[in-house]
Amino acid sequence: MGYAFVFPGQGSQFSGMAKNLSESNPFVKNLFEQANDILGFRISDIMFSGSDQELKQTNVTQPAIFLHSVAAFKTLQEVKPDMVAGHSLGEFSALVANRVLSFEDALKLVLVRANAMQKACEQNPSTMAVVLALADEKVEEICAAIQAETQEIVVPANYNCPGQLVISGTIAGIDIACERMKAAGAKRAMILPVGGAFHSPLMLPAKEELATAIEATTFYQPSCPIYQNVVAKAVTDTNEIKKNLIEQLTGAVRWTQTVQAMIQKGATHFTEVGPGKVLQGLVQKINKEMVVNGIS
Repeated sequence: MGYAFVFPGQGSQFSGMAKNLSESNPFVKNLFEQANDILGFRISDIMFSGSDQELKQTNVTQPAIFLHSVAAFKTLQEVKPDMVAGHSLGEFSALVANRVLSFEDALKLVLVRANAMQKACEQNPSTMAVVLALADEKVEEICAAIQAETQEIVVPANYNCPGQLVISGTIAGIDIACERMKAAGAKRAMILPVGGAFHSPLMLPAKEELATAIEATTFYQPSCPIYQNVVAKAVTDTNEIKKNLIEQLTGAVRWTQTVQAMIQKGATHFTEVGPGKVLQGLVQKINKEMVVNGIS
């Protein structure tokens, strides 16, 4: 029996997140105060009672989800993961769970990442769209054709589960792609309410900034393998972990392939640690025989 712990990414935030956890657990309350000091603003106040609009700001969303996930993980005593993975931002939570990063260092990197991505979004107006019920190969083919014909950036960004692929790129490129995806038989091709083209070449300025911060941070030997987004396989070498974490900003999140690789290596139980139930749903769509649950 293999226990896989998975950690959610951006989009799982909600007003009131982790409030009960903080109020009922003195350790978690102290962790949040520590985070407020590191970040230089009271993120706990925004998480517990902020508006949806405040929580949608990338420089708030990312540390908030990271904090909720790590706080939930720190309350666990009995079950230790045999392997971990995180969806996009969730990789940082996963790296705390397998002891590669300290809580403090990971939070600082998440803040650098969030601020750098926010700046990149402002420099290059861009967006993302979800494509439903179209083969991955067809989505890839359409994206490549649009780029070749128009020089607009359009790339597959999140392979979430079979029949659900998120694409990322310029506003003009995504508009064209949505029309072509629907014409090719997609059930839906819908633009998402996001601030920019995450996991695309448009995040290159953010990637360079994050790389500098990651190279200056100590990464420790993992207690268990992490299955990373860009390679969708188990990684234990710290230099490789760093490289993949940097590449993730402009590379695709291969979540379908990641979960499949974890199952091939013996995962039978998937526990989503953090806010929401998004990953539980995706794991079940990838393989309905998996046992899934959540800890928040």
